[in-house]
Amino acid sequence: MLQALALAAQGLRLTNPNPRVGCVIVGAEGQVLGQGHTQRAGGPHAEIVALSDAAARGHSVRGATAYVTLEPCAHQGRTGPCCDALVAAGIGKVVASLQDPNPKVAGQGFARLRAAGIEVEIGPGAAESRELNIGFFSRMVRGTPWVRLKVAASLDGQTALENGASQWITSEPARADGHAWRARACAVLTGIGTVLEDNPRLDVRLADAPRQPHLVVVDSRLETPLDALLFKPQRTLLIYAAVPDEARKAALEARGATVVYCPGPGGKVDLAAMLRDLAAREVNEVHVEAGHKLNGSLLREALVDEFLVYLAPKLLGAGRGMVNIGPLTELAQAVPLTYRDTSLVGPDLRILARIPGRDDF
Repeated sequence: MLQALALAAQGLRLTNPNPRVGCVIVGAEGQVLGQGHTQRAGGPHAEIVALSDAAARGHSVRGATAYVTLEPCAHQGRTGPCCDALVAAGIGKVVASLQDPNPKVAGQGFARLRAAGIEVEIGPGAAESRELNIGFFSRMVRGTPWVRLKVAASLDGQTALENGASQWITSEPARADGHAWRARACAVLTGIGTVLEDNPRLDVRLADAPRQPHLVVVDSRLETPLDALLFKPQRTLLIYAAVPDEARKAALEARGATVVYCPGPGGKVDLAAMLRDLAAREVNEVHVEAGHKLNGSLLREALVDEFLVYLAPKLLGAGRGMVNIGPLTELAQAVPLTYRDTSLVGPDLRILARIPGRDDF
């Protein structure tokens, strides 16, 4: 199963919106007959890749054991049911990490395998597989994507000087690592303030990316400039607005964007409704790179699941903070976090911290 999980991780930047799944087929003597991981959406799933690999090697898989990191699918989607392919191949046992949370599967794959006389074992590698697919589970169970908020800051927590200058607080290795996290997400989200101040591209350039994530802009009054750099990469661009302006909408859509009206109180975008809409568009993970105001709004509305923070070994003094949530009047009002990982990336410290309870679904 460890080998299957390692294969699943190879699909980290590839499989969206499908889950990252690995499969290893093992013979009676413990020899690997075939293996593989899920490919790009519309391509073969892990089980089919592993069966094809075994066939290419000239191995029969009849009576063999398939180790797979998620329940074999039981529905006709972009590809056919994997459980039926395993039955047809004569697999004798399936060891799976988890039941698929997709309501179209949800145990039906296991049921069809057992009905065909295949032994099924569930559990090995469950925690690792779920973590690898935290966004897929979030979308299927909660109906919203997993939201990861990325911040690059000085050691004293400043993301920019008071005049807005922020390039570059962290090092090139940290920036490249940040692009790798962009690449694994289904969508990168920012706000109109960042677009107007920095004119960013927010694509993946510093890491290998077989696909570009969608770009999502929170732009209540449709102020996105028609010559903004974010239009240049070939990718899906979604602009969420609150105040209707059909002329601006038409102009932005002529440039290739999709404008979605999602009005909330005070003429602002309803951020919770926006996330539900993104889930309906098959977005699993949202990678937020925004300013302290939008960061604060997402946090105040309890829409952030975890933080990805890069701290540079330098002090900036007065400047712009990570999130605009204060001022608090009591320490008990502080947002609690649990450290998931701390690592050095070049000279900078990378912290992955999760809000407790956000993964209880």
